Amino acid sequence: MKAVVCVRHGPPDALEIQDLPDPVPGPGEVVVEVSAIGLNFFDTLIIRDLYQVKPALPFSPGAEFAGHVAALGAGVTGFAVGERVCGYVTHGAAREKVVVEARFLARVPDDLDLVKAAGLIVTYGTSLYALRERGNLKAGESLAVLGASGGVGLAAVELGRIMGARILACASSAEKVAFAKAHGADEGFDYAEGDLKGALKAFGGPKGLDMVYDPVGGDMAEQALRALGSLGRFLVVGFAAGEIPKIPLNLLLLKNCDARGVAFGTVARSDPAWLAGVVAELMEHARTGRISAHVDKTFPLERCVDALGEIAGRRVKGKVVLTTGR
Repeated sequence: MKAVVCVRHGPPDALEIQDLPDPVPGPGEVVVEVSAIGLNFFDTLIIRDLYQVKPALPFSPGAEFAGHVAALGAGVTGFAVGERVCGYVTHGAAREKVVVEARFLARVPDDLDLVKAAGLIVTYGTSLYALRERGNLKAGESLAVLGASGGVGLAAVELGRIMGARILACASSAEKVAFAKAHGADEGFDYAEGDLKGALKAFGGPKGLDMVYDPVGGDMAEQALRALGSLGRFLVVGFAAGEIPKIPLNLLLLKNCDARGVAFGTVARSDPAWLAGVVAELMEHARTGRISAHVDKTFPLERCVDALGEIAGRRVKGKVVLTTGR
């Protein structure tokens, strides 16, 4: 099988395409013939050894995939060879065949495209966990989404709409703002307009914002936090800007608000039953059109370097997915 392999830490062009032996499932494991692999921003970090998860070399990037069951290990029940499935592995999915514990797999409905299914788990799973379980978002509350046209940002907009929030989409161009509004945001703000804090305060009204969803970090984080009202929640999702902000803790005291970390991967790895429920819920949303599972660009597996370059260059709206032709 072909695999994208990180043999040394570095930029995407340091990755190699290698021919590797087909995997064999151990007890409780399944081999999946992979059709599509969802890529995420953290894939640009993990290959540089800049991510909190640090797999041993060599490894493949890619945390999520979809395809067909190719082989079952001893003791596996509930799956059959040929079934359409998707799964979560943290890293290692960018290859033509993946071996994974059966408990991290879920069936894909026949009427849901495998390319869309491959990009659902991380972005929408992160946003659902953030908004519902970490943020306790309620219908009618005000939600500002930073980086609203990216993978997790778009997912937050669409899931926030399902949950009944009023949504302000913030992004780095008028085109990206329009894209987020077309997917459910009530209003939009282009960072080029300048006064982010002022725009957030205006959207929140006299009582301030109820929630900020921040996968960007950098110098925008403190501006957004300052726009929260009493009992507001600031969700720390990631640092796509490259800089981890240093927030003055006195703001939490003075504003009577919370900053809450969102570590979807930690929960997903520790509680596969919870993950299975989340994935089933998201696939139902996708197949019925309540979320778009928008895939902006696809690349063949051999062009993983180009795909990661698109993500690193912030030229993506929604997801980038690799395909294997299988």
